[in-house]
Amino acid sequence: MLQTDFIPAQEKDSKHLMVVLHGLGDSMEGYRFLPQVLQLPWLNYLLVNAPDEYYDGYAWFPYPSDNMTPAVKRSRELLFELLDEQGRLGFKSEETYMFGFSQGCMMSVEIGMRYPHRLAGVVGISGWAHEPDNLLADQAPTAKDQKFLITHGTMDPMVPFSMAKNRFDQLIKGGMNIDWHSFPKEHTIHGEPEINLIREFVVAQRP
Repeated sequence: MLQTDFIPAQEKDSKHLMVVLHGLGDSMEGYRFLPQVLQLPWLNYLLVNAPDEYYDGYAWFPYPSDNMTPAVKRSRELLFELLDEQGRLGFKSEETYMFGFSQGCMMSVEIGMRYPHRLAGVVGISGWAHEPDNLLADQAPTAKDQKFLITHGTMDPMVPFSMAKNRFDQLIKGGMNIDWHSFPKEHTIHGEPEINLIREFVVAQRP
C-alpha cells in the first residue's frame, strides 16, 4: 500500500484527478506547490510517496543499479492497484492524469504504456523510459491511444539529455503519441514556461 495525500479540487464534485509521483530522495511534500501553480480549479490531486525509504525521502527503485527491473515492476504493480482503487472511488481512468518527475517520470511512462485502461494524459519531466524495447513489446492495447507530454533539460547532470531523448525517440518510432519538449535547464522544472506547457497539455486532454 502506497502512502498518499488527496488534495481536493476547488470545484465541488469534480472527478478529474492528477496522480503525482516524485523523484529519487524526494517525497509528496515536494509537490504541494503544484495546485497553486497549475491553477486548474477543476483538478483533484493525489500526491504519492514511493515505497522505499531513501535518506530523508523515498525511491521507486534503486538507482543507479545493474538490475532495477524487479523493483520497477513492483512499483508499477503498486501504482496499478492505486489507480484501480481510485476507479472504485469514482475517478475514471480516462479522467485521470499521471504526473512524474525524474524517477516519477519513468514510472509514469511505465503506467502510460502498460496500464490496461487509457488515461487522460501522462506528463513526464526530467526522466527517461526504462527498456523501451520491452515497453513497446509489452504495451497495453490502449498504449497507442495514450497521449504523453515529455520534457527534459539540455543541461541535465542527473539524467543525460541524449540518453533520455534517444529512448523516447524509440517509443515515438514505435508509434507512441509523445509530445517531446526540451528546455535550457538542469534537473528541475523550468519555471513558468514549462508550467504553462504542462497546463496547456492538461487542459487540452480534459475529457
